[in-house]
Amino acid sequence: MQGDIKDRGNIKWQGLMLPEHIQMLREWYAEDEQVPKPDLDEFDLQLIQEELDIALKRKCEVLIETWRDKQLFKHRGVIERIDVAQRELVYESPFGRERLVLDEIVGVTLID
Repeated sequence: MQGDIKDRGNIKWQGLMLPEHIQMLREWYAEDEQVPKPDLDEFDLQLIQEELDIALKRKCEVLIETWRDKQLFKHRGVIERIDVAQRELVYESPFGRERLVLDEIVGVTLID
């Protein structure tokens, strides 16, 4: 191995890192992944409602985007029913029947 440097990578820095520093770095990385809740106006909410109604009537596959715990989640499936009284949406995904809270929905896209 002439000319190559044998490097230990991150191992050489472990002695210099205190547990408090490691915890602070983990918290800092977790904060970077947080997403603020999208600010939806009346037009956006009406558009979401129209897309949900069309998907329910046509029984086509949709991509639903929800926001919960400072993260965005994507759900894919066919909407079976919308229960306004309980504020939830029931859809059939490849993994079975799922439920979503209507207040968490921030976007709907028809796939078909």
